Amino acid sequence: MTAPRDKLTLAEVCAELRISRSTFYDWRAKGRAPRCIKLPNGDLRIRRADLDRWLATLEDAA
Repeated sequence: MTAPRDKLTLAEVCAELRISRSTFYDWRAKGRAPRCIKLPNGDLRIRRADLDRWLATLEDAA
């Protein structure tokens, strides 16, 4: 069994959340997305820990 990847691509995060890329960018513009790492080439990465922490904050918001 392989260990989970520490940094996820935007496509992987969108697939996991079942959202479009445009929805993610909308959330990010409004400050509602998980923390991102912007690479020198402009690509985004999201740490698994940041995504999990962000999802946990949504549980209490409902």
